[in-house]
Amino acid sequence: MAGIGWHASHEQIAPSRLLEAARLADAAGFDFGMSSDHLAPWGADQGHSGFAWSWLGAALAVTRLPFRVVTAPGQRYHPAVLAQAIATLEEMSPGRLAVCLGSGEAANEHVTGEGWPAKPVRNARLLECADVIRRLLTGEEVSHRGLVTVDRARVWSLPPTPPPLFGAAVSEATARWLGGWADGLATVNQAPDTLRRVLAAFREGGGEGKPALLQVHVSWERTDEEALRVAHHQWRSASLGPPASWDLETPEHFDAAARFVRPEDMHASVLISADLGRHAQWLAELAAIGFDEVAVHGVSQDQAPFIEAFGAHVLPALR
Repeated sequence: MAGIGWHASHEQIAPSRLLEAARLADAAGFDFGMSSDHLAPWGADQGHSGFAWSWLGAALAVTRLPFRVVTAPGQRYHPAVLAQAIATLEEMSPGRLAVCLGSGEAANEHVTGEGWPAKPVRNARLLECADVIRRLLTGEEVSHRGLVTVDRARVWSLPPTPPPLFGAAVSEATARWLGGWADGLATVNQAPDTLRRVLAAFREGGGEGKPALLQVHVSWERTDEEALRVAHHQWRSASLGPPASWDLETPEHFDAAARFVRPEDMHASVLISADLGRHAQWLAELAAIGFDEVAVHGVSQDQAPFIEAFGAHVLPALR
């Protein structure tokens, strides 16, 4: 069975409360944690966005969980700065970190004042950054001139072994491209046939034998009506998908774009049910597509009931 993880959504929950939720997820029996890395939330109703790298140091220290984090080098983060952050966490907690590199979203990157590149340019920049980060994590002094510039950078405090660098993809084309250079694939829940094609493209592109991670958004409450209400209130702005999710710049932009999203539309992006057995069945079916790890994101801002219910009923059913 795939490993089942708990997702830390910084966009929705204050860092201190999210840290307590990480402790609960550890005690409840989740296999790993996964962290977002945002500067801004998807919408004003979410209302938070702590700094993932500070938080991860605390989460690794107070839990036994390994963590995965999705991050975007090249604009908000210079690759040398990101390599130093990765190396420090992995040196303190060897073998417990995997980093999922993506091409980024304007909502987090526009703050630098640079223009937002087209997707092919962002992908090329991502590949340059991944190469720079890999070299820095081996102790090499790196200089580079391209879409990013690096001048004689070196990371001095290194982990015993560099952590894996996954690539984040939504489309088949990006997944196939990632197969040639990434250590694994990270993707988000879509229709099962689409997920099969994305995973197959990654394997065909060079990812055969490499791990694959799936993030799944779920809403569980005591009634189906409440689960749907919470999903719509908290996740409608984030449910827009690309290219809107790549290119919109502020929470206000997302809120405006999502104003016509109806509650019933949320079923396309969030697994919504009060039936814990149904959630277990959904997760088992998704894992069976071929994913090694499934990170479950409960979209409620109140994490304790979700974590406790899934720990008591869903995780045992899956195992």
